[in-house]
Amino acid sequence: MNYRLTALILLAACRSQPALAAEAAPPERPNVLFIMSDDHCAQAVSAYGGSLAQIAPTPNLDRLAEEGMLFRNCFVTNSICTPSRAVLFTGKYSHRNGVYKFTPLDQSQPTLPKLIRQAGYRTGFVGKWHLHSNPVGLDTWSILPGQGRYIDPQFVEMGDEHADGRVQRGKRTTYEGHSTDVVTDKTLAYLDNVGPKDGPFVLFCHFKATHDQFIYAPRYKELFANVTIPEPDNLFDDFATRSDALAKTTQYIGHPLNGMDFKRETGHIQDKTLRKKAQYQEYLKRYLRCVRGIDDNVGRILERLDRSGLAKNTIVVYTSDQGFFLGEHGLYDKRFMYEESLRIPLLVRWPGRVAPESVNRDIVLNVDFAPTILDAAGARPPRDVQGRSLLPLLQGDTPTDWRTSMYYRYYSSHFNTEPHWGVRTKTHKLIHFHRTGQWELYDLTKDPQEMNNVYADAAYAKTVAQLKAELNRLQTELGDDPADVGDEPRTGF
Repeated sequence: MNYRLTALILLAACRSQPALAAEAAPPERPNVLFIMSDDHCAQAVSAYGGSLAQIAPTPNLDRLAEEGMLFRNCFVTNSICTPSRAVLFTGKYSHRNGVYKFTPLDQSQPTLPKLIRQAGYRTGFVGKWHLHSNPVGLDTWSILPGQGRYIDPQFVEMGDEHADGRVQRGKRTTYEGHSTDVVTDKTLAYLDNVGPKDGPFVLFCHFKATHDQFIYAPRYKELFANVTIPEPDNLFDDFATRSDALAKTTQYIGHPLNGMDFKRETGHIQDKTLRKKAQYQEYLKRYLRCVRGIDDNVGRILERLDRSGLAKNTIVVYTSDQGFFLGEHGLYDKRFMYEESLRIPLLVRWPGRVAPESVNRDIVLNVDFAPTILDAAGARPPRDVQGRSLLPLLQGDTPTDWRTSMYYRYYSSHFNTEPHWGVRTKTHKLIHFHRTGQWELYDLTKDPQEMNNVYADAAYAKTVAQLKAELNRLQTELGDDPADVGDEPRTGF
């Protein structure tokens, strides 16, 4: 055998394979742009359909659904601003991350910004933080202190934070304009200053809108001026068959203690029914004008991603910190475990990885967001993370052991809304108002508007027993002690 000739042939073969070697190289790690609004409910995103879709379309948000995946059943584990954001940044339920109500996040624990930066990503945050403690793990940030202002907002910039660790005490810089526009301007500035040589990034763009008092940019003043917004069928819900919780809360449209009475605009109307109808119109128009501002600015962001070439390797996520009542059951705000408050929009675009116009109907939670981003970055979440990565779902493959139920718990804060916990499956929802000892059960297939509490109906006795067993299983599995009422938060201070 001519060994020299054989060696030359093998060497030539190796030299002829550079294209194959390049094809086998690992894919470039994606950037992540995580856009979150405040109190923006799924029923106000036209891609989800509903009575508002034609009157108040959101074409730029709909584009994400057209070019990616829309999640039909994405829920929060505690429908209130600060706890929801703590869930996002820890991947853990409130009783595990220590934020039950409006208290600072203990930054000593592993958080998404710290973990993603350890994985080699640059990290940035712009907008509504509302976690009260100074950020840790971010390379750059610009934060609205507390709720922040809608008009001429003030920001605490990185480097201007207070030494005691509380965001509210940092030095503030005022920017002219509407907060949604300013947050977008800052987001675009970040995108304009990143390049491939810098490595991948995760940027959080968090809008203050659509939080009350729904102050929209002046350019939207005439939007919906001559339009009658359709009312929900249960705007005048009488709460028959329900527990005392709905009757006790002050979350009503028209209640003088929550600012939703619009006294200047509707106080002259004597008839109570007509006055509530007018209050609803005023509320919805203000809210939807804020939504239009979000949608227009998301359009600016998507256009900049396209123009810069970043779009092809950037995962874009759009969601909200919780749902919101738009007059359903006569309510505004969130907190209750009813669908409008529990459900959030979730739209994910990932070119080349997520099929356009795809829809997922599995039960997914905001506790899943952190492990999903870490998984996309090739990083492993800590063992105490309680959520699961959505990557299999995004690729159209639901694991056989995916959850078929979810656990929710709200700890009382204000509006006189009763604390409660509950379990939701794809077909039923069981809610326990534990201070009053009352229960509510809804058959979501027959009663999607949750108007008929069937807890005491003998025909549902077996369902009640099954759901109580599932509720107990979830509380045990998640480590939530029913006796823990959230009065001892873990703040790190």
